[in-house]
Order: sequence, then structure tokens, then C-alpha cells
Amino acid sequence: MAIDILIAEDEPSILEALDFVLQKAGWTIGSVMDGEAVLDAVRRLNPRVLVLDVMLPKRNGFEVLKQIRADAQIRNLPVLVLTAKGQQQDRKIALELGADGFITKPYANADVVEAVRALINGPVLGNVS
Repeated sequence: MAIDILIAEDEPSILEALDFVLQKAGWTIGSVMDGEAVLDAVRRLNPRVLVLDVMLPKRNGFEVLKQIRADAQIRNLPVLVLTAKGQQQDRKIALELGADGFITKPYANADVVEAVRALINGPVLGNVS
């Protein structure tokens, strides 16, 4: 069963809000609430994008991202890191581990939708002058 977006978020109110906003934008959504469940869900649901919280129970988002990038079957999955840990060091770690995007909480719904849309559609090649 393929879905558009897998959300890994342990805070129910944030998960519900993301689910609502992303479904409203027209995507199918799956979700998990701890870091250990992410890899299994990625393999089982085959999402087009993973929205990954950093502070997850059982295994943090950085560890999950590291495992995804080390796995040949899923390493190309676009990952948007969404976290309250917005310090520059956290952004640096996420990008070094291979995150495709980084948004800090609190976030604007439009920013999340735009970031996911960009990851799903891939880079847009404009007219270079």
C-alpha cells in the first residue's frame, strides 16, 4: 500500500494538525509515533516523502535518518525534518545526515505544504539566463 506522506511525530495534536493540512493539500497520509516504527512503516507503506520529528521516543529522528540513508532500498526517500530543536547545530546535523529539508516548530502550515510539495515534485528547472 503506497501513500504520499509518512509522518513520524509523537505529539498527537501536531500529528493531527499535520495530517489535516497535508490531506487538505490532496495527499494520502500514514503515521507512526515512535522512532522504532519508522523504518518498518517506510518499507511497508512506500511513502513518497517522510516528515520526521527529531525528538521521538525509542529512537530519535537523527538516528532514524542515519539508518534510512545507510539502507540501499530506501536511501533515496526524501526526508523533511520537522522539529522544535531549531538551533543551528541541529540544522547542521540534519543536513549532514542527508535531510532534504528542515522546518522548525512552530511552523506555518503553508511552509510545510510547500516543502512537501517541493520534495514530491523534485527540483524545478527554470529558464537559466
